[in-house]
Amino acid sequence: MAEPDAEDRKPRSDEARSTFTPEGRDESDSALTSELTVPTLLPPPPSAGAEASTTSEFAVPEGLALPPAVVGEAETPSEFALPKGLEAPHALVTEPEGSAFSPPSTYSAGQAPAAFTPPSGIPAVRLTKEAPWQDRMRTMLRMPVAERPAPEPAQKTGESGPAVPRVLDLTLRIGELLLAGGEGAEDVEAAMFAVCRSYGLDRCEPTVTFTLLSVSYQPSLVDDPVTSSRTVRRRGTDYTRLSAVFGLLADLSDPETTVSLEEAYRRLAEIRRNRHPYPGWALTGASGLLAGAASVLVGGDLVVFVAAALGAMLGDRLAWLCAGRGLPEFYQFTVAAMPPAAIGVALTVAHVNVNASAVVTGGLFALLPGRALVAGVQDGLTGFYITAAARLLEVMYFFVGIVIGVLVILYFGVKLNAPLNPDAALNITSRPVVQIIASMLLSLTFAVLLQQERSTVLWVTLNGGVAWSVYGAMVYPGHLSPVASTAVAAGLVGLFGQLLARYRFASALPYTTAAIGPLLPGSATYFGLLSIAQNHVDKGLVSLAKAASLAMAIAIGVNLGSEISRLFVRVSSAGVRRAAKRTRGF
Repeated sequence: MAEPDAEDRKPRSDEARSTFTPEGRDESDSALTSELTVPTLLPPPPSAGAEASTTSEFAVPEGLALPPAVVGEAETPSEFALPKGLEAPHALVTEPEGSAFSPPSTYSAGQAPAAFTPPSGIPAVRLTKEAPWQDRMRTMLRMPVAERPAPEPAQKTGESGPAVPRVLDLTLRIGELLLAGGEGAEDVEAAMFAVCRSYGLDRCEPTVTFTLLSVSYQPSLVDDPVTSSRTVRRRGTDYTRLSAVFGLLADLSDPETTVSLEEAYRRLAEIRRNRHPYPGWALTGASGLLAGAASVLVGGDLVVFVAAALGAMLGDRLAWLCAGRGLPEFYQFTVAAMPPAAIGVALTVAHVNVNASAVVTGGLFALLPGRALVAGVQDGLTGFYITAAARLLEVMYFFVGIVIGVLVILYFGVKLNAPLNPDAALNITSRPVVQIIASMLLSLTFAVLLQQERSTVLWVTLNGGVAWSVYGAMVYPGHLSPVASTAVAAGLVGLFGQLLARYRFASALPYTTAAIGPLLPGSATYFGLLSIAQNHVDKGLVSLAKAASLAMAIAIGVNLGSEISRLFVRVSSAGVRRAAKRTRGF
């Protein structure tokens, strides 16, 4: 039954009041009676003639006028509209907000602030083509996805669109080589992002951990993402292969160079098939020369040089034998640390007038994992805490293996009443010319062990000589703290290494890792272990804590020098690298 209109419900004298007259007589043709009917001879209620609508607790009180805005509002019909003839409550009439996204009643478009703008503003990022691709990719990785600039045209030849699965597979293979070669997690992410971006996949997010690589690509906000992952199971030190991968990345990132997917796969296969530049016998000889040069740095003579070299070469061959049998690296380090310590103890027991402590210290220099330590600290400083923790845990395992190997030999030496003196560390004399030559030889042989290109060996040798010169000048004539001197020298190593890397558009590892060899805390480690073997635990722990401080100073100094070069040093005409705000932790 249709409900009467509002006008029909208005009281009229001839219809609404026809049933009951003032005299109480019924004048209608069909009068209906019920328990709600007003009895006869009673006057109707006073409000019955003025209000014939439904009342509720939301009704406007009598005598209160509605706001003027209610009169001119448009009525939008919807499923939530009130039935015709029913008064709307005051709250519903005055605030007809359509949804949660509609602006409030106090919103003014003319005075509205800029939407989605951070408090500090969006920094203007200039990505010049002359800047190294590492800087450009690292800057974009540190930006939110929505604020990254548009990519360059995809470098395709004969392809209608990006082959997403193949591009992601190529990205993971390149990242695997870099991570296995010792690159930092942030540099590996930048390289993976550069590969994806060079083939037009701009909405990609690479993720790097210690043993797992993954990359995800989402074409748009409404499409399903494509994700691929790869596990890094084998790690090898070959900086020649690392340099070749950086050359491939430079060509991929160059907008003026066209490299198809097939060409990139072919070059990557050639890089993986390339043999090491130095044979096995050269690596064994380099480990011996490294130990001999390190023994000279801590006060050894020619006899000590030969003894340390023989011990290191014997330890290297034993480690190769254990690796061929499939033993973990922990046991390889333990076995490799025993021959130099055994030769030093044997010379002491035989009462040969040599500095046996220098023999053991030289052997330790060839085993200390300085490369992994620097990479672990760098990952921690750049925000990759999981990868940093894994790398530092690996360093700790290697160090414990070295400690066990040396302590076993020193324990037998103490039982044989060998006159081993921990205080001999205080008798290291300053021989500037000899020590500088020894430091350069140590850096050169370290570069050979890292399988570096022959073109980089000379530069890293000079870098190592400069590092030891600064350290020696601060420690011996200046009488400064060894930890502070080590940090300053390592900072110069990182600065010069980053300059050389940016000049040659290559990785900085070949120019920095070998150069920190003369700064490694070999003597502090040895004397700490010797004190523990002689039951002087407190003194040994102090010496080991000093060794750990020196190692951290090396790692932080190298990273700080690299960051300083990125902030203040110009590269050709590219200008200063724009510092990008990190979004981690905010």
